[in-house]
Amino acid sequence: MLLERGFGSLWLEAEISNLARPSSGHWYFSLKDATAQVRCCMFRQRNMLCTFSPRDGQQVLVRARIGLYEPRGEYQLVIDHMEAAGLGALKQQFEELSAKLAAEGLFAAERKRALPMIPKRIGIITSPTGAAIRDILHVLARRFIAVPVLIYPVAVQGAAAAAEITAAVRLAGRRAECDVLILARGGGSLEDLWAFNDEALARAIVASPIPIVSGIGHEIDFTIADFAADIRAPTPSAAAEIAVPDGEEYLASLRRLAQRLQRGLLRRVEAQRERLRWLVGRAALVSPTARLSQQTQRLDDLEQRMSRALRQILADRRSLLGDRRSRLWQLSPAARVRSTAARHAALDARLRAAALARVQLARERLSPLVRTLNAVSPLATLDRGYAIVSLEGGGILRRAADAPPGMLIEARLAVGNIRAKVVEP
Repeated sequence: MLLERGFGSLWLEAEISNLARPSSGHWYFSLKDATAQVRCCMFRQRNMLCTFSPRDGQQVLVRARIGLYEPRGEYQLVIDHMEAAGLGALKQQFEELSAKLAAEGLFAAERKRALPMIPKRIGIITSPTGAAIRDILHVLARRFIAVPVLIYPVAVQGAAAAAEITAAVRLAGRRAECDVLILARGGGSLEDLWAFNDEALARAIVASPIPIVSGIGHEIDFTIADFAADIRAPTPSAAAEIAVPDGEEYLASLRRLAQRLQRGLLRRVEAQRERLRWLVGRAALVSPTARLSQQTQRLDDLEQRMSRALRQILADRRSLLGDRRSRLWQLSPAARVRSTAARHAALDARLRAAALARVQLARERLSPLVRTLNAVSPLATLDRGYAIVSLEGGGILRRAADAPPGMLIEARLAVGNIRAKVVEP
């Protein structure tokens, strides 16, 4: 526990030996250098993430932690991550730069440009002493020798190579002496091709006004320049084949086009000759007199057709007028006025009858109410000889004590009123 917690994760570069892969899926091997070795294991959950298949003798870079295999009392390294030594960092840089430029749209297919069918001049950016330039020139001479070639010599390997290649791409774009550029290099390791994985070079390729064909390394080699180029060829020779058409096929195509053009011209001449013969014969048959007769007959025919058309138009108009007259008669205001007056008279009679019926019904409902009201009305009491006495200031007199001597009072009789003064209560 002291060792496992005290050291944490370790990075180790060494050579694999005694690699074993049992059915459990775990890997067991040793890592060694010139002076020492250590036992290692990489469990299946971790080795499934490994991007390559390790082998004995391969140099690798691993991230590991110290562990103890208790049954044998043997210390070992438990591997969490493994990559090929020397290539891991470069590959990681390659992947990061590729992802960055792809996200910016530099590798988008819609940005790629088409090559001219027959370039006026081809520019080649490569080493003037390498095998790639010889292969390209050989293919161009074999396929289409008529196209001139301009070489932009650069270093294709080393610390200054990327800057030289970038400058050559920009120079070719400014001078505009070519309409196709070939960016080429022969095969090599990842380190040998690293100059073509430069960000500035990729941006220069994308910004170039001239279409660029990349032919870098072998078919299995890929670089950032390949992704940025308008067309990627697997080899420098293939790039040359893409840049120009096959001369023999082009000449054969030209010959076929010439034959088709000749046959077309012959057919056209023969057709015009036949038409000329027909026109000459027709001119002999058609005289001014015959044409005048034809025009006269046509005029008579048109006159007859016009007369028939006018008669038909008049008949149609008469029919339409009769139909409109019948519809107008049906929609006459007089008929509607008579109908409305009759309806108004009927409604007036119904209204009068309904009003009389309502009045009679109200009278029948009012008579018993009047009789009941008269029965309880104080006026009926007055008719029997009684009177209603009220004080001069207002109010009904109910007690004699409320009317002192000298007070004026008023008595309401069935017919009329009497004013009096109290003499004695």
